[in-house]
Amino acid sequence: MSTKKKIYGLKDLEKSFGKLTFGRVLSSWRAREELSQKEFAKRIGISAANLCDIEKGRKGVSPEKAEQIALILGSSPTFLVKLAIEEQLQAAGLKYEIEVKAA
Repeated sequence: MSTKKKIYGLKDLEKSFGKLTFGRVLSSWRAREELSQKEFAKRIGISAANLCDIEKGRKGVSPEKAEQIALILGSSPTFLVKLAIEEQLQAAGLKYEIEVKAA
């Protein structure tokens, strides 16, 4: 029996949980921190109503706001910026996959 931990990549997570979205990432982060929407929204500098809309996929965020949120959370800005841009492209009906690298 192997005692090695399996490391899950993005594709593995998407197979299990569906396409990762900015809102799903924030919702998961909030759940992991055991915070209410109101508490988490205050932490990242948006209203609770705005957070709810983002988590439900009714509203997106700009790449700039995605970077700000990532920095507040101590996360990789490139990952959240990538998700934000991909959602903007999808909303425009454009089917592109992008790669984001810090300059």
